[in-house]
Amino acid sequence: MSNGTGDAATALVAWGNAWLTGHVGLDEAVDAVEKIAGPQILGGVSPARPPVAPAGGEVPAPDEVTLRRGLADLRVAGMSAFRLALPATGDPLGLTGPPAFNRAAIDAEAAVIAVLPGRATGLVPGEDRRGSSYVGVLWRAYDAVPAAPDVPGLADAERQLTLAMRDATEDLLTVDGGDGVPPEVLDALADLRDPGRGEHPLAPGYPPRAHRVAALAGRLALVVDLAHRMHDRGLTADQMRRRSEALRLLDRAVRRARVAACNSSFDPVP
Repeated sequence: MSNGTGDAATALVAWGNAWLTGHVGLDEAVDAVEKIAGPQILGGVSPARPPVAPAGGEVPAPDEVTLRRGLADLRVAGMSAFRLALPATGDPLGLTGPPAFNRAAIDAEAAVIAVLPGRATGLVPGEDRRGSSYVGVLWRAYDAVPAAPDVPGLADAERQLTLAMRDATEDLLTVDGGDGVPPEVLDALADLRDPGRGEHPLAPGYPPRAHRVAALAGRLALVVDLAHRMHDRGLTADQMRRRSEALRLLDRAVRRARVAACNSSFDPVP
């Protein structure tokens, strides 16, 4: 869950919804998204018009436009919200179909659904290389089913994240006595006890609980990424199985927490 496509999708939904709810302007939202995930191009979502080159990049193909122009065109078409999907093999979190969109999103491990009147457009991110130095994100558009996905609410996602964090921390520190845990993993676990460290708000307009859940999910995603690099020397088959299962459950909880936090922009205020 620390992959670049997941970061790009999370940023686009968070700042896109902040824009759609009037908390930031389009320019501010696009600048924030591209600061997090690099320059971005949308393909196949806008009417034909002369394309504009992103900063430092080549001119896009005729059916591709800059992120700023693509979002403006979607807004004119009636877009009312963004939804985040962070699927994995066997866990199509945030997806409702059709199969072509689901397959592409699962391969990328991320997608954004733009909600439009009576329909939806699915955007799947991928690495975009143009020339010798330009590296950005290219979003490919797919038809998406507009039905609301079966995803957890913010309160449930926070509860599951807290439980998974407790269990995974215990397993990581006790499965081999803690002696084989690299210092960077121990540092990341220490960050969990200091809620003020490394916290990055979603975007303006989100409820405080969503900011808290997203920040914790971000720190736990780092733990998952680092722990996957831990060596297996000296571990029994059972210890390796326990550690792998703990990380799988933690990754699942992290993805659900991020989806719940990003999709909570339009939740009613308690």
